[in-house]
Amino acid sequence: MPEGHTIHRLAADHNRDFAGQKLAVSSPQGRFSEGARLLDGCLLNSVQAHGKHLLYDWDGHTLHIHLGLYGKFRRHTSPPPEPRGAVRLRVTGARFAFDLNGPTACEVLTRPELQCLLDRLGVDPLRADADPEKAWDRIRRSSTPIGAVLMNQNIIAGVGNVYRAEILHLLQIHPERKANSLQRQEFDALWQLTVRLLQIGKRYNRIIIADPADVGKPRARMTRDERLLVYKKEFCSRCDGPIESWLLAARKVFACPRCQQK
Repeated sequence: MPEGHTIHRLAADHNRDFAGQKLAVSSPQGRFSEGARLLDGCLLNSVQAHGKHLLYDWDGHTLHIHLGLYGKFRRHTSPPPEPRGAVRLRVTGARFAFDLNGPTACEVLTRPELQCLLDRLGVDPLRADADPEKAWDRIRRSSTPIGAVLMNQNIIAGVGNVYRAEILHLLQIHPERKANSLQRQEFDALWQLTVRLLQIGKRYNRIIIADPADVGKPRARMTRDERLLVYKKEFCSRCDGPIESWLLAARKVFACPRCQQK
């Protein structure tokens, strides 16, 4: 599932390519036909991301998209080619178009529905209006393992399975450690690292954890294996000890038992 950096990058790209235009909207697959009729020919004002959710302000209507595990955008020049596969949504502008296949959510929200969604989402580290105090208040009162808390989109929105493993590894925090055992300075370090890594991810459109100085090449030239330090690794990059993995919050987490002691 795409993590927050990917969604923010998509929002920026769609703002660049489509905002400020009256767009043709259709649903070749047919499952979004009613919503497409509502949006067709309307002005797209802006696109925002919140965590793993895309929100399109469409002339008074809000289109909500969540890609989930299988959702995918395809970008085309206008006019676009014939639809490929089950295209839930097609948007066509003056120069570019996009198709959306397989999303978990593609729906037009009423204002109360939009507010309900925003109310349940946690703080997004990539948003300018992010308030880390809200996340800290939830974390300091939770006895849930911090590795599970980081996957809870109601607390911090946008962090997924790869980032949680890498962030905790860099901070030498065991994923099973109770969230309420973290000291304030540990949370501050976690928040600052999360913001920085997500910003790097958005800029390069991929998760990059490793330091270029350690790898010996710039971020843009790193291979996937070089970009990560602990996720799906066999040995720890810090101590060379074996990496352990187990299920936590329904996803496999990776950690070094030597460097990340409980």
